[in-house]
Amino acid sequence: MKTLFRALVAAAVSLLSTALDAQGADTYPNRPVRVIVGFTAGGPTDVIARLIAQKLSDGLGQQFFVENVPGAGGNIAAAQTARAPADGYTLHVVSTGFIVNPSLYSRNVGYDPVKDFAPVAMLASSPNIISLNPSLPAKTAKELIALVKSTPGKYNYAHPGTGSTPHLNGELFKLSYGLDLTTVPFNGTAQLVTSAIAGDTPIVFTSLPSAMPIVRDGKLRALVVLSKTRVESLPDVPGTTESGIEGLEGDTVSGIVAPVGTPRAIIDKLNAEIKKAAATADIKEKLAALGFGTVASLPDEFGDRIQAEIVKWAKVIRDSNIKVD
Repeated sequence: MKTLFRALVAAAVSLLSTALDAQGADTYPNRPVRVIVGFTAGGPTDVIARLIAQKLSDGLGQQFFVENVPGAGGNIAAAQTARAPADGYTLHVVSTGFIVNPSLYSRNVGYDPVKDFAPVAMLASSPNIISLNPSLPAKTAKELIALVKSTPGKYNYAHPGTGSTPHLNGELFKLSYGLDLTTVPFNGTAQLVTSAIAGDTPIVFTSLPSAMPIVRDGKLRALVVLSKTRVESLPDVPGTTESGIEGLEGDTVSGIVAPVGTPRAIIDKLNAEIKKAAATADIKEKLAALGFGTVASLPDEFGDRIQAEIVKWAKVIRDSNIKVD
């Protein structure tokens, strides 16, 4: 009898909570909403955050304002968001670093991407790309693999920073094909490009936006886009399936999360508005100019993607013994 009573009470509490959440969503937002970005102004994550924040402001009638909280690869911002009230008035626009950093850093980053956050929507994604100095004879991904295998230890590859998604993609490439390929990290893209053009680091793993200008100028030759299919930004460059290296996909994702416990009715309201924004021509055009494709996933789809990416990249980090202090 007591068990039945407890079950009835729990059901009543659940129904009441759902009703209150829905009621709160009806009036949400009734004050400005803070949108935290873990990087300085002007980068891709910041630009995407400002585009979406403006659309949410227009659609929901309250200001969604971007606040930049840079530092520690985005960890400071994520930890700050995790501690914020779960009321829908603090959101966080994240990139792939949010997903991989807990596996990458040797110290506690201050948050758990699954336990501490409620996914709202994946906004956009941009694949990584392998480019070569034109002096290298390889014209396809399979030819590059054969070239590196034929002369172990001769070649190196450049990436824009330890733990970046291009770096992890480079290590996945090495692990997948048993390649003796030296890793050369750079602090950003500018020096990397200079080194690659000079032929010092003739193989390059970068994000698509970083590669587009130098590939279009003919300074580097794009070999393969690390997505299953070709992308609109570089339509002449094959994807992984066409290149015979399926499984090597890697990208930078951009999405919105909220502190765990944020009412689902508010999450769903935000998601619906994001989907409307993502369908507009100006958002699609502006994201495409950055090298990103629009996604606007459902919350649970984004949650599944986060968990899958954690497993995938944690294994690469572990097998390659990558650590950031």
